[in-house]
Amino acid sequence: MRVMGSETEYGIHAPSAPGANATMMSARVIQAYAQLTRQKTAGGAETRWDYTDEEPLHDARGWTLERSAADPSQLTDQPPVLDAEAVALAYGRQELEADGSDEAGSLLMNMVLGNGARLYVDHAHPEYSSPEVTNPLAAVTWDAAGDLVALAAVRKLASDPELPPINLYKNNTDNKSVSYGSHENYLMPRSVPFGEIVRGLTPFFVTRQVICGAGRVGLGQDGSRPGYQISQRADFFEAEVGLETTIRRPIINTRDEPHATADKYRRLHVIIGDANLSQVSNYLKFGTTSLVLSLIEAGKAPRIEVHEPVAALQEVSHDTSFTSMLRLLDGRRVSALDIQWIYYEAAAKLAQETGVSDAVTGDGHTKGVLDRWESVLSLLGSNPPAAASSVEWLAKLALLEGYRRRDGLEWGDARLGLVDLQWSDIRPEKGLYYRMLARDRMQRLVDDGAITRAVVEPPSDTRAFFRGKCVSTFGKQVVGASWDSVIFDVPGIGKLQRVPTREPLRGTESLTGELFRKHSTAEGFLGELLGPPPVPRG
Repeated sequence: MRVMGSETEYGIHAPSAPGANATMMSARVIQAYAQLTRQKTAGGAETRWDYTDEEPLHDARGWTLERSAADPSQLTDQPPVLDAEAVALAYGRQELEADGSDEAGSLLMNMVLGNGARLYVDHAHPEYSSPEVTNPLAAVTWDAAGDLVALAAVRKLASDPELPPINLYKNNTDNKSVSYGSHENYLMPRSVPFGEIVRGLTPFFVTRQVICGAGRVGLGQDGSRPGYQISQRADFFEAEVGLETTIRRPIINTRDEPHATADKYRRLHVIIGDANLSQVSNYLKFGTTSLVLSLIEAGKAPRIEVHEPVAALQEVSHDTSFTSMLRLLDGRRVSALDIQWIYYEAAAKLAQETGVSDAVTGDGHTKGVLDRWESVLSLLGSNPPAAASSVEWLAKLALLEGYRRRDGLEWGDARLGLVDLQWSDIRPEKGLYYRMLARDRMQRLVDDGAITRAVVEPPSDTRAFFRGKCVSTFGKQVVGASWDSVIFDVPGIGKLQRVPTREPLRGTESLTGELFRKHSTAEGFLGELLGPPPVPRG
């Protein structure tokens, strides 16, 4: 069991309004979903994000970056703001007034959902941050639920003839030198030295893309060099270790913002992954990383040091035939698959020693991850096309090669770039991934019913259950929430009531479910949860 979750920034585009302000469009997406869930911006019933405990400038290496030295993109501890100029550039005053909004500040840009997730504007993109879960299959489920949330917002916007349609894409680059993230988060013990995390994860992250890359047409940050590569993100990384996420991107991110009991937990913020639509690729991304973290925690991570990891990361991404041999600091030359096999074998050995992979008495998840990992690596080494139904970059490559053969296209042809983009369109009738899924050319691990339920229901085994149920049950009294707390404003009580949620494995259904079933009012719920409020002194 490991607490984990995802963050997805969606690519955004309004075909009929090419000059529209991206931040404003993103706010429209959040607004549309708020309207669908009846959390109206004018009604005071939306649950807004609480920034009190955000600490984005703490560095895991032991210091805090001065705000004056930080890039503006790093200041995620304050709400995004749309000024009147941005609104006017996007749509104009007339349209804004027709929507009933007097000023930019009335637009909802940040909300907490009933499934425990966060939906908000992150710079120039709508972002869905999944609720905390405890296993990779659940991570896939609630990550895919975010795609349905985004789709619902797009459908809502498309139904309004007064607004330009907005398209959202689950990808990582506009192929014009801009990249946006698909991040992962994993909880670890604070006691694990950060240097060991860096040493153990770097070779794994350099090569992990071969099992979970999403594939990309074009080489280089601007995609101008013809070709196809394994990862959407690899060409945008410039450092081995660092605090930044949008500039000088590092393979290992050092943001030390645990969103939990700080002296007990570390939240590992992973920014190097691709946005996956393939369920198997997403499952392997979360599952294998969790197993490697267990190796690091046990002091049994493979001792591998890659020469110039950033260059190696990009070399692996550009090598779809697996012929490149990476140089290690000890002088050996190994392939990306060799490194993945080394990590697999270490993880399998540890799992056997601890018993977590036992088919009968194990944890119910480790064996499945190990079996998938081994199967995919075996196919990549012997018959890569046979892995296309599991591995996203191979599925996309097979589709693109079909177009190339049929129409005689070179890799520099712009039509192939459009196919790449259409792969990631979240609309099932438009997205090429969804067409392949409907034709059983992509493997499923989670059925549509489970994903649909995850749109409205929180996971039962983390604090996300408490957060989500507070929002869906007592929404009008919940005035703020974050990963760390839920804030109530109950009539008759003279001050806000903050319920801390710093322990990620508390607030679960087994611990709080009966309280929600028992109480129909926030007053009664808080009364039993916290006890009666103190009597004000005269």
